[in-house]
Amino acid sequence: MQRSSETIGTIAAALAKAQALLINPEKSLIGTIRSEGSGVGRAFRYAPLSSGLDIVRKTLSQHEIATVQTTSIDETAGIVRLSTVLAHASGVMDRLRLAGLPHHGDGRPSSHGCGADLCPSLCSVHVGWYCRRG
Repeated sequence: MQRSSETIGTIAAALAKAQALLINPEKSLIGTIRSEGSGVGRAFRYAPLSSGLDIVRKTLSQHEIATVQTTSIDETAGIVRLSTVLAHASGVMDRLRLAGLPHHGDGRPSSHGCGADLCPSLCSVHVGWYCRRG
């Protein structure tokens, strides 16, 4: 697959317009972090991942931007690599790559709590704020 179009002006302009419309999702859920020793908890509000994904998908599609994500496993490095392609209706595309995430090879979550099957969904949130090009 081609890494990205020679010029990305069209998709960059569409992303700039879409980015201006992105809003933070409503923090509709409450979580608690408990101290191990005392058992005392500290409450915090947070937004569900699905709310953020809904906002990003709707905003990108209004500006004719689609996302396609693929993962691959680098067994030598022990990581899952995630690539995201932003494609514009004009045919312009740009490929983004996030740093690899630890992979255990047995389906169990990595040490930072992200299983390989969840990582593509998490990356979708970052696309709205434009991942670094790689």
